[in-house]
Amino acid sequence: MRFPHCSIVVSTATLLLLASLCFQASGDPCSARSFGQDSVVCVCDAQRCDLPGRLTFPDPGHFTVVTSSRDGLRFHVDTKEVDDMGEEEAEDPKGTTTIEVDLEDRRQVMVGFGAAFTDASGINLAALSPGAREMALRSYFSPEGIEYELSRVPIGSCDFSVKPYSYAEVEGDVELEHFKLAKEDLLYKIPQLRRAQELSERPLRVVGSPWSPPTWMKTNGKHNESGQLIREMWRPWADYLVRFVKAYEEEGIPIWGITTQNDPLSGFDPNYKWNSLGWTDEDMRDWIKESLGPAVEEAGLQDRLRVMIHDQDRIQLSWHSHATLQDPDAARYVSGVAVHWYADTQVGPKVLDEIHDSFPDKFLLYSEACTGFDAPDDEKVLLGSWARAESYAKNIIEGANHWVTGWLDWNLALDTTGGPNWAGNRVDAPVIVNATADEFYKQPMFYALGHFSKFVPAGSVHVTSRVVKDGDDDGDEGDDEVDLHAAAFTRADGGNVLILLNTGRASRRVRVRGA
Repeated sequence: MRFPHCSIVVSTATLLLLASLCFQASGDPCSARSFGQDSVVCVCDAQRCDLPGRLTFPDPGHFTVVTSSRDGLRFHVDTKEVDDMGEEEAEDPKGTTTIEVDLEDRRQVMVGFGAAFTDASGINLAALSPGAREMALRSYFSPEGIEYELSRVPIGSCDFSVKPYSYAEVEGDVELEHFKLAKEDLLYKIPQLRRAQELSERPLRVVGSPWSPPTWMKTNGKHNESGQLIREMWRPWADYLVRFVKAYEEEGIPIWGITTQNDPLSGFDPNYKWNSLGWTDEDMRDWIKESLGPAVEEAGLQDRLRVMIHDQDRIQLSWHSHATLQDPDAARYVSGVAVHWYADTQVGPKVLDEIHDSFPDKFLLYSEACTGFDAPDDEKVLLGSWARAESYAKNIIEGANHWVTGWLDWNLALDTTGGPNWAGNRVDAPVIVNATADEFYKQPMFYALGHFSKFVPAGSVHVTSRVVKDGDDDGDEGDDEVDLHAAAFTRADGGNVLILLNTGRASRRVRVRGA
């Protein structure tokens, strides 16, 4: 099987998809509005919202180009004829970059794309009228939208809550007799997760992540700052996480997986502002094999609950995960390794290859990413930033080319200041809610994620692709000087997908051919 030969022009600041499938438009076109950034947002309310539509297959001999761009295109669809090129014709003309795709070199199976149902996201969506809220959830989860099928939910509170809290507020309750979900779960997270399930035609996978245990289980007696788990609380904390899984499942929300701890090294920082719990690599290893793993087994969850370690930046990935993965008694409880994107500029993607090569039975999943976290207060949210969309797309492509199976954005929706957040840690999001006007804004980041989530469903397989730079037979899509980035996939339904990102200052003529 070969990827269809074709030739296209990729304009500057463009994200596009080439596929042996297409989709039927649905809903209104983008209602564009400029807020002075390098691109626009699409405005949605209770009556109107741009929805890409459902997937269909084009006629034989055709392929589809789906384009979003800094100039304002959003999922623009164009169906073209496949070039029936012979070997001589397939030689690159001068000025053309070749993308080689090898459908036979199958690599990791994808688990999907999505974002987190935080308290802040729930509060912002609940602030919209029922019609506008429905439009937002349809945009994310329905078959007419971008079809998220992966989601993350904090186990208890996180920084994107209005206050810190836990599910076991009675001090010393090691048997968890008073364990109960918080009102934030019952008012915001669970109802919106249920509606997402109803809207989606793909199974919704939910990942739970803990930020902090009850304060009485910690050495510092606080939700934040420098604190670790009291040794006698190792098993009660493991039981607490299992109780969360059971409680959500009783509410109709199956939990697909959990991470062992969000940012496990944050709990050694005395100035860390929001919810934390510190774990050394050795203690994490021992807790998993002595407490968490047995608790999961005793609850009968071992065959369906995926446990993921790390859940922190890849700069610490190698040394902090090896202790657990090299220990067979701990590793047998672990399915995957979760990674945040925040320090990716400090260490290259080859650390992902190293984890995969050393532990090929463990999947890699990007579990958190956002922009604006390091920006000045007045730039936490940049309405219409194409640069932030490019950063998303480039990171997803890089990860896919280095064994990553999926990618979770952070908050589904934030307000125009990037909150609420009890610790003042405001950031940007793909959907920004303006509750006063009862409308929300789809950022360029929304469409960048949609190029992956809609067209690369769970079960798709990443296949190798190679960007051959002009006049260079040794092109490498990981080279920082390359401004054309590519990732290719073959879907379980037979569709083939190639996603291209042009971050350069000029349009590029591209020829795609099978390797």
